[in-house]
Amino acid sequence: MSAKTAIKKQSPAMSGLGLDGIGDLSSLLGDPSTGGSSGGPLEIPLDLIDEDPNQPRHADNPGFSKESLGELAATIRDRGVKSPISVREHPEAEGRYLINHGARRYRGSKVAGKETIPAFVDNDYNEADQVIENLQRNELTAREIADFIGRELATGKKKQAIAKEIGKSPAFVTQHVTLLDLPEPIAVVFNAGRANDVTVVNELVKAYKKNPEEVGAWLDDDDQELTRGSVKLLREYLEDKRQHEEKNEDPNPGNAEEEEEGGEEPAGEKKPKKDPDPDQLKKAIVLVTHDGRAARLILNRRPPTDGFAWLKDELDGHEYEADLTQVQLVSIMEG
Repeated sequence: MSAKTAIKKQSPAMSGLGLDGIGDLSSLLGDPSTGGSSGGPLEIPLDLIDEDPNQPRHADNPGFSKESLGELAATIRDRGVKSPISVREHPEAEGRYLINHGARRYRGSKVAGKETIPAFVDNDYNEADQVIENLQRNELTAREIADFIGRELATGKKKQAIAKEIGKSPAFVTQHVTLLDLPEPIAVVFNAGRANDVTVVNELVKAYKKNPEEVGAWLDDDDQELTRGSVKLLREYLEDKRQHEEKNEDPNPGNAEEEEEGGEEPAGEKKPKKDPDPDQLKKAIVLVTHDGRAARLILNRRPPTDGFAWLKDELDGHEYEADLTQVQLVSIMEG
């Protein structure tokens, strides 16, 4: 039996027909680009379908995990594949197909022991279409998006053209381009899955460029949560520290009045540095979580009730009192 005779249109009317009475099968199937003659999906044998080697989703995508595919397979055994996949004719193997979209349903069907899968044949489909569909379903990781953009840039396309192609802003493309060439400490946490938010990664890169040693040491702490709130706190701390150091670069801070009264100091003599003012000691930044949200402990305000503390929400800046038994300490940074 040829490949084409193994494919049938998904239709109740087929159940009572033998192959001898079908006649011209091609006229029954109609245009393969739209399924059958009435536009319905075809039932294509799984062993005639190949996955696209250039599909945007990688093997380590959470949707391809053994647990995730096992759950999908269980559903397919009970209910079948309710949403047909999309395939195109294989350009290098006659009678075979490449998956446009639906690799999880294809894999799940194989795990479920199915022999065929409902599919539409769409030969007008490219990698950008795959990315768009996966973006709309939130099924691509930041790394997978970055890799696609990198391949497109390598062909000579401009960022603006890529953004238009996938329906995203140029800023979205630029943010993901950053992921292609990360500083080593940030690449380590990104590849390990500790930082999956592209905004967090970009903020870390900005901080690292100014303070590589401090950011590297901060990332070395495996227990450190990498959230937008914690990275915002880190950048604020590093900026405060920089301003403090610049302020104290003056070899004689606060001695201008003494110099005016005593005149010029003798040549070759330098006054010893003045001891730091206790009121200007470094302040601790205490990062906590409360009710699942990142917050900062306000240290210079006394709560009216014992066992409570003032917190400042890191996302919206809202200040409020919280029961300390409901507050979890995340990290303490000193200025």
